[in-house]
Order: sequence, then C-alpha cells, then structure tokens
Amino acid sequence: MASTRDGVNWPRAQALAAAERASYIARNPESARLAGQAAQHLLFGVPMHWMNDWSTPFALTVSEASGARFRDADGHEYIDFCLGDTGAMFGHAPQPVAQAIARQAARGYTAMLPSEDSAPVAAELARRFGLPYWQFALSASDANRFVLRWLRAATGRSKVLVFNGCYHGTVDDVFVDLVDGVPTQRDSLLGQVHKLTDHTVVVEFNDLPALEAALKQGDIACVLAEPVMTNIGMVLPQPGYWEAAQRLIKRHGSLLVIDETHTISSGPGGYAQAHGMRPDALVVGKPIGGGIPCAVYGFTEELARRVEQAKRSAPPGHSGVGTTLSANMFAMAAMRANLEQVMTEDVYRHMFALAAQLAEGLRAVIAGHKLPWCVTQIGARTEFQFTPTAPQNGTQAQAILDGELEQIIHLYLLNRGLLITPFHNMLLVCPDTDENDVARLLSTFEECIKALLLN
Repeated sequence: MASTRDGVNWPRAQALAAAERASYIARNPESARLAGQAAQHLLFGVPMHWMNDWSTPFALTVSEASGARFRDADGHEYIDFCLGDTGAMFGHAPQPVAQAIARQAARGYTAMLPSEDSAPVAAELARRFGLPYWQFALSASDANRFVLRWLRAATGRSKVLVFNGCYHGTVDDVFVDLVDGVPTQRDSLLGQVHKLTDHTVVVEFNDLPALEAALKQGDIACVLAEPVMTNIGMVLPQPGYWEAAQRLIKRHGSLLVIDETHTISSGPGGYAQAHGMRPDALVVGKPIGGGIPCAVYGFTEELARRVEQAKRSAPPGHSGVGTTLSANMFAMAAMRANLEQVMTEDVYRHMFALAAQLAEGLRAVIAGHKLPWCVTQIGARTEFQFTPTAPQNGTQAQAILDGELEQIIHLYLLNRGLLITPFHNMLLVCPDTDENDVARLLSTFEECIKALLLN
C-alpha cells in the first residue's frame, strides 16, 4: 500500500503546521482567554475531554451557529462542513425546529408521559423507514444499548457481532477490534472490568466467509452494523455484500440491526431504504431532532412481538431499558418538526447535488496534483482518504489513517474560515450550504495541497 505521505514534502508540511498553529493563537485571543478560564474548573479544560482532540492549540469557543455557518468568540465566521459530525446535518438551528422548541418551551419539557407529538412522530418514522414499531432514547449510544438488551432477551442469545473498526457511540460491547486477526478488547476503553470478548464477536466488513463462520455457531443474537462504515473513515459495502449477508443472518437465526446515525445522509429513509435492505431493527441518533439530544429505534412487526413477549415474561422491576428523559416533550416536538418540515425529499436533492459537486471538485484537485488519494461519497457525506483505492475493511482503513497530516490540513482550512470534522477527512453539506461555499472549500483545499507538495 502506498504511504499516506507520498507526494508530500514532509519538512515543508511540518513548517506549515507550526505556522498555522502560530496563526491560530494570534487570531483567537478571546478563545484563548476562555480556554484558560475553563481550565480552572473543567476536567481537561473542556466540557468533554474529546474536545481537546481537534487540530487547534486550544479549544475554539463558539458564540452562535445558524444554518451552514457559525461564529466564534473572537468574531470570526466559518462555513461549517463538520456540522456537529452529523448532529447538525440539517444545519444549525433549522427554523422549523427552532420554532417548535420555542413553542414547546412555554408548554413544558418533560413529564414521564406521552405528548401529543408522540404518535405522529412514530407514524412518520414507520412511513419513511419501513418499520412499524418505535421507541425513543436520548442518544444513539443509548438506543443501541437498549436494542441489544431487547434482542438478547427476545432471542435468548447472548452474543453480538460487530465489524472491525465499527462505530456505535459509547456502547461498551462494540469496543473490540481485530488485532492481527485476533478479537481484542480496545485498550482505550477506560475503566472496563468485564471481558467483552466473551459476548462480542468481531469480523472484517465485506468478508462473507468470516461472517458465515461466526453465525454458524448459533449463539449470535444480532449483527449490529452501519450499512457503510464511517468511524474509521468511510468503507463502502462491496457489490452484493449486504444481499448475501442478510441471507446468512436470517439463515442462522440471528437478527440485523442497522445504525443509520451517520448514513442518514443517504436519503430521507437512510441507506437501508435507499438500497433495499430489510433490517429487523434500526437506530438513528444525532440528526433526527435537528440537533436536540434524541434518538429513535424501530422494530419489524415480528420482532416487536418477540420483544413485547420477553418483557411480559420477565419478572417485575426495572428492565434496564430507557431513562426518565427519553421521549421528553421537548425532544418529541423537535423530532416532529424536523421530520415533517426539514428532512424532505427536496432538501436531500439539494444536498446530494452539492455533495456531488464537492466530491468531483476534490477528485479534480487530487488528480491535478497527482496525489495517491481517493474520494468517497454517500449522499450528503463526502470524504477524501490517503489511499489511491478506497479501503474494503477496517484493517485497511486503519492503515491509511495519518492523524498528523489530517490535522495540518484541518487547521489550514480552519484558519481560513472552513471547518471539517476533526477525525478523518469527512465533510457534510446541509440545506443552507450553497455553491459558493463549496467553491471556497475547494479553492482553499487546493491552496493547502500546493503548500504541502514537493514542488
């Protein structure tokens, strides 16, 4: 495999990195002051420790965000291609959602009882995702945890199968990787005292023989998967993979759970609907409420009945599923507005067209400078990767990651008013992104590439 740095003048890149860090410090004195103030009482100096994982010398403080733009504490405006890593995929504070939550704010936030929005939201989820029964959570991590509990109870099986390099939030069960082909609990998982490999099986994505060998054991309750891997860089399913995989899963009595939290970029019904998949359960987090903390998960008719029977057959007491704020009135109002007025076919058509323009532009820049990189697009989601051909599994995707090179590019863009995701090289467009925004990203990206090249 080619080096991620082929064609890059690395001493020049390191000098550029130093210059960009100095520029960031000079142009953001208020963010620096606020970061220092935060360090007095915030663990690691930020509200969540991973906010230190950006390319910046200290955290950038956001003062306001609207549509495809946000402003920082020093008054700089940015075009946002990160969009909260999908949380704000439909733009910051979309107007119908903002209006709905403003109305709901005067009518109450939470009551541990259904609101008038509950039934319409569930009906709309059933219509667009093709699954008739739904429940709610505060995040995709919670939703995935709850689904695993339900399905283990419904099947009487204890194991879950995931793909190497997968993403499913902070669900403990999925922090297992293949290391030299051996399932290994991830060292980075803090404070874990249980041996995850006892109940988690991990295989490579796109490897049908490995999937079948695992399923044959007859103890896997479900396969939990993103239809396109996104956490380790995008990894597309090979042609025919999901058709064959679904047959294998069904044949061996397991269930398929599709996590569309990132791949909702594929269309109003997600990747599964767009590509004819038929999962037994489906999870969507981050963007479903327009940025308000919430998530949804749905079941087929047959699985819903099994889940209900498992609950009715269990002893009385707490099921371990759900929290008191799940399905609160505030979140339900946001979801209803977002589903009915924002996540429309017309909005997706606009985003698809702009993402295609972005992807083609990135390819042209990369080809024009003869870099051994590629570009992958899934609907409104685009990513450039440091490899001439797209990876086919998590191991290949891991091998091409270059955090140091990524951070140089990211900081260069940020200092010029353009934000992309802090991990990998992913970009999203939203309903408020326009052609001028894309053109500006592409021209600045090319300037960065020129600064990194040998000549």
